[in-house]
Amino acid sequence: MFARAVIAAVLAAPFVAQSVFAADCSRTYTVQEGDWCDTISAAKNVSTYQLAVVNTGNIDSSCDNLQVGNTICLGTVGEDCTTTYVVKQNDSCDLIAQNYQLNTTILYTNNPQIDAECSNIYIGEVLCVAKSIAVPPPPAGSSLPAATIPATATPANAHPSTSASVPSSTSTDAGNDDDLPWCDEL
Repeated sequence: MFARAVIAAVLAAPFVAQSVFAADCSRTYTVQEGDWCDTISAAKNVSTYQLAVVNTGNIDSSCDNLQVGNTICLGTVGEDCTTTYVVKQNDSCDLIAQNYQLNTTILYTNNPQIDAECSNIYIGEVLCVAKSIAVPPPPAGSSLPAATIPATATPANAHPSTSASVPSSTSTDAGNDDDLPWCDEL
């Protein structure tokens, strides 16, 4: 019986080692006094989502358990987005995608924590704006990291479907369709 257990362990060892090394950390950071997840993300070009995913189990969902001197992972080999953008007031997903010449599918794929309406981005959040898929997938069996606006954060835009600048001549009166080009011909 013992011999079978030893043989099974020896045969399984390469597969266990391979799965451990499959997510090798490509960049690390030592936590400093005053750090929190978004400041680390902004300073080190790592998205808020990616930082949460690669540190699942080490950093809690509210990022209030960082310990000065601890080393955290910033990215993993082959899944490390270093092209980032810090969300500002009045940003929307469409505007960010347009400014970085991305289609929104890539933006949402690299930032799966963003809801379909783009209503949960917040000022100071760091998004991956790479032109190809660059982030690790969400961890299996747990809730999606970084998917809610932190209690201390301010939403970027109360109207996520609008862009940052709306011309002053645009009417918001739902009954007035005189300025809509496709309605002029009806």
